[in-house]
Amino acid sequence: MLKIIILFSFLLLLIMQTRIYADTKTEKATFAGGCFWCMETPFEKLDGVTEVISGYTGGKKVNPTYEEVSYGGTGHLESVQIIYDPSKITYSELLDVFWKQIDPTDPNGQFVDRGSQYRSAIFYHNDEQKGFAEKSKEELDKSGKFRKPVVTEIILASAFYKAEEYHQDYYKKNPIRYKFYRYNSGRDQYLKKIWGDEMQKKVSKNNNEKYKKPSKEELQKKLTPLQYKVTQEEATERPFANEYWDNHRDGIYVDIVSGEPLFSSLDKFDSGTGWPSFTTPLVEGNIIEKEDRSFFTVRTEVRSKNADSHLGHVFDDGPKPTGLRYCMNSASLRFIPKEDLEKEGYGQYVKLFENKTSKE
Repeated sequence: MLKIIILFSFLLLLIMQTRIYADTKTEKATFAGGCFWCMETPFEKLDGVTEVISGYTGGKKVNPTYEEVSYGGTGHLESVQIIYDPSKITYSELLDVFWKQIDPTDPNGQFVDRGSQYRSAIFYHNDEQKGFAEKSKEELDKSGKFRKPVVTEIILASAFYKAEEYHQDYYKKNPIRYKFYRYNSGRDQYLKKIWGDEMQKKVSKNNNEKYKKPSKEELQKKLTPLQYKVTQEEATERPFANEYWDNHRDGIYVDIVSGEPLFSSLDKFDSGTGWPSFTTPLVEGNIIEKEDRSFFTVRTEVRSKNADSHLGHVFDDGPKPTGLRYCMNSASLRFIPKEDLEKEGYGQYVKLFENKTSKE
C-alpha cells in the first residue's frame, strides 16, 4: 500500500510539473537590422526575453553559410530571432526596441554594411504581429523623426537558419573586436543623433502598484452583482443589452476592477454580436490570453494582467489590420471619454484623439 501511495504521489507531481511547463508559453519575433552582432545585445537585456539567436532568413538556399550570405547571393538577410514570454514583454515593446537600433530609411543596408543582405526588415509570424508591425511603422513614419520615408520591409516569416556558433553572443566572446566594429560602423553615433535620451528609456512595464486588485470584500462593495459575476466568476452578459455594445463616443476602456487601460474607441468596430468588439488592445501588456475549454469547445479567454479580471474572448474573424475580434463584456469595462482623460489620470492618451481630430 505504501508503494502505491508513493507511486501515485510521484505521478501527481510529474503531471503538475508538466502542466506548469505547458502553461509557460513563449513566442517568436524575427528582426533584421544589419549586422546581427549588434542586434543581439539590446534584446538579450530585456526582461521576458529567454533567447536571442543570430541567423539568416528571407532567402531560398537551405542552410546557407555566413560567407554565402555575406556575398549577397542567397537572398537571405542577417537576422535575429527572439524567443520571449508574452506575459512579461509584449511584441509591441519589442518593436519599440527594434526601431531604436536601426536606420529605417536606408533601403540598401545598415550603416557600414552595404547590400540587400543587411537591409532592415520585420518578419511577422502571424497576422497579429503583422498588424502591430504595420501600425508601428506608420506611426514612426508620421512621427517626424526622419526626413526620409521609413522603408523597413514587413515580410511573412519563412525558414530561419541559425548562424555558425562563433556568431552567437559575439559581443560576449569577442568584446574588444565587437566594440571596435560597432563604434566604427557609425551605428551608435546615428542612433544618438536621432533618439538622444530616448535611447536610455527602458521598455515600459505595467504599473502594478497603480493597478491593484482590491480584496474580495472591497470588490463586492464596489461592483454591481453583474460586474462581479463577469469579472470574478467568468459569467457572460447578455448581447445587445449591455452598456457599451453600441457606444460610439471617443475615449478609452479600462478594467472596471483596477483601472488599467485596455482598449480604445479608435480600434472599436461593430461586429454584429451585441458585445463591444475591438481589433487590438490599447496596451498589449495589460492583456493576458488563456486557453478556455468550457462549454465543450476550445476558445481563447482574455483577462486583464494586473487585476486578473475576466474580460471576454478573442477570435480570429475580425477585420484588418489584425484580423482579430476582441469580444468583451461591458460589465468588465469602464469607459472614459476623451474629454475626461486628463482629469481621470490617463492624459497620455489624449494625443491619440488629437491626431484623429487633425485628420478630420
